[in-house]
Amino acid sequence: MNEELDFSLEIVILLLLAIFMSLFGFLLFGIRTGALRYNPDATYGLFLVIVSFQIIAMGKTPFGDFRRSWLLVAIGMCAAILGMTACFIPGSLTGFARVSVGLVLLGGGVSLLVQLFASEEKAKTWMRVGGILRQLTVACAFVYALTIGLGAITLFPGIVTDAQTAILLILYGAGFAYLAWCIWKAELAYPPEARRQRIKDTGSKKYFGIFRETAFPPSVAILILLGILLTFLGLLLFPINLGLLAFSPDGQFGLLLTVMAIQTMALGDTPLGQFRRSWSLIIVGLVFAALGVVSTVVPGLLTGVIQIFVGLLNVIGGGVSLIQRYLPMRRASGTPPTAPAGILASLKKITVTQTALNSVAIVFGISMLAPGLVPGPLIAGILVVNGLLLFILASALWTVIGAQSSR
Repeated sequence: MNEELDFSLEIVILLLLAIFMSLFGFLLFGIRTGALRYNPDATYGLFLVIVSFQIIAMGKTPFGDFRRSWLLVAIGMCAAILGMTACFIPGSLTGFARVSVGLVLLGGGVSLLVQLFASEEKAKTWMRVGGILRQLTVACAFVYALTIGLGAITLFPGIVTDAQTAILLILYGAGFAYLAWCIWKAELAYPPEARRQRIKDTGSKKYFGIFRETAFPPSVAILILLGILLTFLGLLLFPINLGLLAFSPDGQFGLLLTVMAIQTMALGDTPLGQFRRSWSLIIVGLVFAALGVVSTVVPGLLTGVIQIFVGLLNVIGGGVSLIQRYLPMRRASGTPPTAPAGILASLKKITVTQTALNSVAIVFGISMLAPGLVPGPLIAGILVVNGLLLFILASALWTVIGAQSSR
């Protein structure tokens, strides 16, 4: 359980989708009988946010892989804002979000299935090689076929019963889990040197402006997504506090826990510090994801529990990070660092920004644990500041990573 793992970001997203679809399927049995409430807007919104993260972090879209240009990143950001709006403001985008998700699933499923069997580098080669690649072909075909079916069901509600939809969703989740396992085994069996060379060759071409390729790592992509989430949420809270807009706290908690799950599984970055990625940590991340999915799909079921949970994580995590950052500094000798001046300036900016973020997290956590103690407009301002700080942190971190990789 404590063995170190090297899961790619693609596998993490597939595991997240496996939890999402499987739990949604099981919950749908209770929803169809009226035993559980249902928030379709937030459900569609959460799916769109997960899709947007794939686009921003990897250049992977529901219609296939593309070169990760600034234009594609901008499209991913727009998809994230659309999904967040559906999560935060119930009833605002019900029809539009449903049609968007249906088109993404149906069109994406058809596109991926055609690419799977038309490309010489995919099914045709994989089936000849056999072994895990043959299983990968079966897993891809199974997931893509279900994607097409569920896209049609989303676009045309009523063509099947809710019970049949629930079963298909459970199978869909199982398909994502099987696909994640196949990709993991294939990556272990076939180190992706050829893929890295293709990426290098693509990146060597000359592009300009918004068509220029980006190269930020997953850690920066997660910070960008969190920055968008918190800034947008903070801005929305101003009219929400004035009673001008409805608000879904369950959608908010669901999104926060989902992003937390991605951080935990992809980077080993938890609210309590950095840990080595192991099966134990993957399970913790999947628990975060499960809580986020339940909170998003079924409003009111876990609201109080998750509010306390999120509050404690912010207070404890912010406090622990401050202690871990500054206690070693007090004990360390005064030996000056030997890094270049540019990197030192960025590292200093990272330290200052992280300190501000930890302080803001503690205040936000207190507002979750003691509702009403912190005025609503102040919470909105805190979230906006938090989001902007995350953009600053992402920029500084990207600078340091770029400088270190070029040395």
